[in-house]
Amino acid sequence: MVRNILVFVGGGIGAVFRYLLSGWVYNVLGTDFPYGTLAVNVIGCFVIGLFLTMAEDRFLISPSFRIFFAVGVLGGFTTFSTFSFETVGLLKDGAVAIGLLNVAVSIVVGLTATWVGTMAGRVI
Repeated sequence: MVRNILVFVGGGIGAVFRYLLSGWVYNVLGTDFPYGTLAVNVIGCFVIGLFLTMAEDRFLISPSFRIFFAVGVLGGFTTFSTFSFETVGLLKDGAVAIGLLNVAVSIVVGLTATWVGTMAGRVI
C-alpha cells in the first residue's frame, strides 16, 4: 500500500511539472509543432537514464524512493499518450510531414537523451 501511495503522490507532482513546463515551452516556441510534449518527454528520458543508472551503479537509493521518483514523478511527467494524440491530430489535419517528423524526432532524441543520461549517471 505504501508503494501505491508513493506512485500516487509522485505522479501528481510529475503531472504538475509537465503541465507547467509544456505550457511554458508552448508560450515560448508556439504551437505549430508539439514542442511542449517533446520537451517533457526528452527531459524525462534523460532524467530516467541518469537517475536509474546512478541509483543502480553509484548510490544506494532506497527502493521506495526509486518507485516514487522513477514510476511516480517521471511517469507523471512524461506522456506517451499526449505524444500519440498530438501526432494523430497532425496526421488527421493533413500535416503528414510534421506528424512523421514528430515521431522521428521523439524516438531518436528520446532514446539519445536516455543514453546520454545513462552515460552521465556512470561518470557522476
